[in-house]
Amino acid sequence: MAAWSSRKLLRDVLLKSVVSNQLPGIRCFSSAPKIAPKIGHYSKKGRLLTGATIGLLIAGGAYVSTVDEATFCGWLFSATKLVNPFFALLDPEFAHNLGVSAAARGWVPREKRPDPSILGLEVWGRKFSNPVGLAAGFDKNAEAVDGLLALGFGFVEVGSVTPVPQDGNPKPRIFRLQKEGAVINRCGFNSEGIVVVAKRLGAQHGKRKLDETSSASASSNNEVKHGGKAGPGILGVNLGKNKTSEDAASDYVQGVHTLSQYADYLVINVSSPNTPGLRMLQGRKQLKDLVKKVQAACDEMQWGEEGPPPLLVKIAPDLSKEDLEDIAAVALTLHLDGLIISNTTISRPDPASKNPLASETGGLSGKPLFNLSTNILKEMYILTRGRIPLIGCGGISSGEDAYKKIRAGATLVQLYTAFAYGGPALIPQIKAELASCLERDGFKSIVDAVGADCR
Repeated sequence: MAAWSSRKLLRDVLLKSVVSNQLPGIRCFSSAPKIAPKIGHYSKKGRLLTGATIGLLIAGGAYVSTVDEATFCGWLFSATKLVNPFFALLDPEFAHNLGVSAAARGWVPREKRPDPSILGLEVWGRKFSNPVGLAAGFDKNAEAVDGLLALGFGFVEVGSVTPVPQDGNPKPRIFRLQKEGAVINRCGFNSEGIVVVAKRLGAQHGKRKLDETSSASASSNNEVKHGGKAGPGILGVNLGKNKTSEDAASDYVQGVHTLSQYADYLVINVSSPNTPGLRMLQGRKQLKDLVKKVQAACDEMQWGEEGPPPLLVKIAPDLSKEDLEDIAAVALTLHLDGLIISNTTISRPDPASKNPLASETGGLSGKPLFNLSTNILKEMYILTRGRIPLIGCGGISSGEDAYKKIRAGATLVQLYTAFAYGGPALIPQIKAELASCLERDGFKSIVDAVGADCR
């Protein structure tokens, strides 16, 4: 159906272009007598350009009509590579906002091809079509959830969302280390606040329900459906605290009360390096008290059969062995539903340390973070004895990287910086490479490979 629509669109564009004089040197077909006196005024180059344009459109339309939907979808994703150099010329934050706006308006390709079956899995009672997600920080204000899920992510995490709107730190606050495939940011939880985000998610949720109702009769009852409250994919909501707040627990509780009804899982972010004092909440006593209060807030709300959304904590990569042991103990004692490992680092792992921008204050993400975050991931998997789902985040830029995270203990993985550099074409590439890695090593599913390097 999509391929037919694309072919129809191409035909319509050709006809409208010709009829409305949008192609150089061509007038409306119905005005043929008016063309003859003027035709001599057109240069030979103009006539050649016109003929070539029409020929290319006709040939392209004819060729598109012969390809299947999967091939056409692949072309669209590959075509986004042509745009990446343009984004690299823009200010990093402006480019980021432009990317979010494009996804929000549907100006990105939609993945129509099914994910390899080997990538499907179930976590927290939710069915994921694949384990590759988008980390928090990209869509901070839940502006582009549908567009981002349509790119083929198995799940998307929005936020961090703070109770009260705040601008974050002064600009410039995002710096590209392009050669190293890294980014340093000190955004500081710039957020439109929980009220705006709740209204946005509520509107999206209502529209999605209407769409599901209208299309219910067309779907097969035997069809395996992936996804959650965000429709075809899983939606996570990452909660943060305001910079000036003196009661962190109260901030996170407000986030739970306002946003949890729209989330397939919630994240307590206590690991951003750009909010003063935030990482102190990773201490054993502080974390235990905080999680208890947030869990109590979830329990006091009314829930349907599914119950409250799973609760996760996102931790830093800059932790000592003792810190990790304390976090693992809290997670096991309080029955946390998961941990995200990890946030950005305040260190500057090689080769980023040699970049002149390495002296900029903020958290570093991207390729140089991979080894550090993966080692922390593996350590936490061992400390929690594989009893808690872990999301591996930090430096993933290929399917092989995602596979290494999974073997180190991750049930799910997240991208951010590599997506900012590679664009939409990176998503199907990573999924295909990950499926190949699993098949190469004889695994029949993602679950079978989780923690393989820790056994």
